[in-house]
Amino acid sequence: MKMRSLAGREVSPLGLGCMGMSWLYTPSGRDDHASMEVINAAIDNGINLFDTADVYGPYTNEELIGRAIVGRRDEVVITSKCGAVEIEPGKVVRNGTPEHVRKSCDDALSRLGLDVIDAYLLHRLDPDVPLLETWGAFADLQQAGKVRSIGLSEVSVEQLNECNAQQHVDIVQSELSLWTQDHLDTVVPWCQTHDSVFMAYSPLGRGFLTGAYQNTTFEDGDFRSTNPRFTTQAAEQNQKIVDAVHGIAQRKDATAGQIALAWVLTTGPHVLAIPGTRRLSHLMENIGALDVELDATDLAELQALPAPVGERY
Repeated sequence: MKMRSLAGREVSPLGLGCMGMSWLYTPSGRDDHASMEVINAAIDNGINLFDTADVYGPYTNEELIGRAIVGRRDEVVITSKCGAVEIEPGKVVRNGTPEHVRKSCDDALSRLGLDVIDAYLLHRLDPDVPLLETWGAFADLQQAGKVRSIGLSEVSVEQLNECNAQQHVDIVQSELSLWTQDHLDTVVPWCQTHDSVFMAYSPLGRGFLTGAYQNTTFEDGDFRSTNPRFTTQAAEQNQKIVDAVHGIAQRKDATAGQIALAWVLTTGPHVLAIPGTRRLSHLMENIGALDVELDATDLAELQALPAPVGERY
């Protein structure tokens, strides 16, 4: 496995997004014991990057990772986030005050059982707090040695320039996949130019790009049940994307999901992908994407995929 870099450490280009183990996806399928087995299997197979946030659960996802990595701290790189607060089930507000950032970091360190978090990000901007006030609190955490790297999620190039002028933006996390490429020509190249890591979340389109959710009805508590791209009408149209990807996968002796992940990793040497899963079989399938090589013909076909139907949120 050819490693990449984050927080001064070598990291696997493919990480593990842990949100679905505790929040938003299929509540009936949550199993902490099984999730801990997946985390440890990932480490055993060379995956050392794990992403979480305090809102996942809320709070229980950080605790889960903390339990899973006991005795293996030196083998992992942990990223977490703050600034999104679930005040009641299904209702999330934003809090970017410096006081909240500082307290959230201390609480995250405790839940994760860490002395330092490898990368700590602002989950979403708070429109009621000046961005540089929030960013200054992250810079203070870095200077205090509580976090190694600091970053932002779902921000524009203009906002990145504003923050980077005050303190280097080490990492940016935003959605990137075959059906969400909003940042491909803006934030992704900005990161490469400014020596920042770009971490792609939902690289499998919340699972849709794997082809596993054709004609699927999601249970209450799974946010895909109301996601615009998963409505019956939109999903029928979006299946055309999956079918085209599957055609490429067949000739590459791969799966549609592996093609989707391989594509994300071609977008730059500074790009990391964090697909989420709770199943060992899906983990191993995702890892197999690292062996997929896309040629010019493949990339041209993927570039020509139809646009998705429905907003991403």
